[in-house]
Amino acid sequence: MGALLANWPWENLGSHKYFLYGPFIAQVAQLWWKGETISNTWSFHILLLCSLRGFLHQLWHTYCNMLFLSLKRRINHKGIDFKQIDHEWNWDNFIILQALVGSLMLYMFPSLTNWNVLWNVRGLIAALLIHMVVSEPLYYMIHRLFHNQPKLFNNYHSLHHLSPVLQPYTAGNATFLEHILLLGIMGIPLVGAALMGYGSIGLIYTYVLAFDFLRCLGHSNVEIFPHQIFEVLPILRYLLYTPTYHSIHHSEKDCNFCLFMPIYDLLGNTLNGKSWEMQKQISLNSEKNVKVPDFVFLAHVVDISSALHVPWLFRAYAALPFSVRWFLLPCWPIVFLVMFMMWAWAKPFTVSFYNLRGKLHHTWVVPRFGFQYFLPFATKGINKQIEHAILKADKMGVKVLSLAALNKNEALNGGGTLFVNKHPNLKVRVVHGNTLTAAVILHELPNNVEEVFLTGATSKLGRAIALYLSRKQVRVLMLTLSTERFQKIQKEAPVECQKYLVQVTKYQAAKNCKTWIVGKWITPSEQNWAPTGAHFHQFVVPPILHFRRDCTYGDLAAMKLPEDAQGLGSCEYTMERGVVHACHAGGVVHSLEGWTHHEVGAIDVDRIDVVWKSAMKYGLKPV
Repeated sequence: MGALLANWPWENLGSHKYFLYGPFIAQVAQLWWKGETISNTWSFHILLLCSLRGFLHQLWHTYCNMLFLSLKRRINHKGIDFKQIDHEWNWDNFIILQALVGSLMLYMFPSLTNWNVLWNVRGLIAALLIHMVVSEPLYYMIHRLFHNQPKLFNNYHSLHHLSPVLQPYTAGNATFLEHILLLGIMGIPLVGAALMGYGSIGLIYTYVLAFDFLRCLGHSNVEIFPHQIFEVLPILRYLLYTPTYHSIHHSEKDCNFCLFMPIYDLLGNTLNGKSWEMQKQISLNSEKNVKVPDFVFLAHVVDISSALHVPWLFRAYAALPFSVRWFLLPCWPIVFLVMFMMWAWAKPFTVSFYNLRGKLHHTWVVPRFGFQYFLPFATKGINKQIEHAILKADKMGVKVLSLAALNKNEALNGGGTLFVNKHPNLKVRVVHGNTLTAAVILHELPNNVEEVFLTGATSKLGRAIALYLSRKQVRVLMLTLSTERFQKIQKEAPVECQKYLVQVTKYQAAKNCKTWIVGKWITPSEQNWAPTGAHFHQFVVPPILHFRRDCTYGDLAAMKLPEDAQGLGSCEYTMERGVVHACHAGGVVHSLEGWTHHEVGAIDVDRIDVVWKSAMKYGLKPV
């Protein structure tokens, strides 16, 4: 049990809290069913206003976390981690509270709002004056009280200050008591204007949305104001706060208490003197405000549905492993349009970042979807995009760039060989990460394994796995129709190990083999050849269907990053929190070790154990 009124009444409802909107929806539906006008009922306007408020917070979140737009003007350069996302999970509780209280007020005092008056300018002026003269100083005094009284701060306001990086959603993350008080502060101008006879539906929308907009602005962590505005009009410094101004409050906690107007901090002698100079420096140095990453993982979009899994769209969705969600289907046409726009104009861009052992790691995305990599006429353009990213990283001073999935496709660019050969003087080290991928797959195998069945046997990974296992005297049934390619790989093995590599051309050859390593997609009918109890290890994208109930299936090769990784706040495709694909982890190891060689083309089998030991040394764990 927390302090009195610290917890929300519906705290235990989880996502079922949204059923509290049920009565409003029911009333609107009933009126609609009867053919009556729904816009004249307060239930309709409450639902619409709540939707607009959620959408406003979403727009602010999207802008602030589109790093290719906002990274240069960020105030706090730390990443938003899973802990903060979970802490702010119920940020929208205040919208539900205000909907319930607002409906109660309108039910008890229907004369407060004239639904027939869309707009009244006098009402806006009255509400603005009341806000400036009553709401602003009242908020200032209450806010300052919550900081000066240890019990109030510890029991209530400290929850809001637990978020290390300000975000638009942070604005709504507070205790029940604080939002009751904030509701009163917001309500005073609206009730005051209504009592004066100037109430209107337009005033409610305008005031509430403007209030939310300014709250999001202050918690955005992006300095959007150019400093010149305050030099031309110095009075604005005391009439409107900035994101920098409020960020100082969160970092120092003993100053800048105002709601939106710093004049009350000036009058209360709590205005931090460095607020405007810091704002000016961030504005002036925006081009120098970006730290060069040590490591870049160059990914690509998989498909339409996974494109919605980026952290700047739906944060809670991106903080969980990817899965198709039915409620996102209406977004697909928009994504489809954006796909064509990216195809026409976009360049590789930054999508997320985190820190590990003092090194900054970025994930960049090539603006291409998975299916485009299989269009013959698109390959040249894709390679140009990858080359552009490599040259950009080289110019910036990035140490290591790792190619993800289809960006290192053998048929596309020889696993990155194309770029290394074309630009022999690259300082950035280009790696495909497949060495660690092979190591992860190989270490998943039982220690006593004597025979494996391998599909995709002549691919880079298939070749490395086959050669490594042959050295361990494990019999490898290599499924391939190309005798030439099989013999080429077989000759790479030591003479005494070549007998362990066996070419097979049909799935029937593996009917007694319980260890399948799948590097090429196989159909359910082909899986039927595996015996009962077989296990399917795989390095194929997309993963094969889990068709056999009498068999087990492994996930794609992946590793969990060390516990001291900081700023991780989104899941990498279908991976669990903190888990990345093995090729990503391979680039991480390359960066941490400071290796100066490229890792492109064929996998060096002799380095598989070396890379694996390095991964273990740095605390990466197979999953």
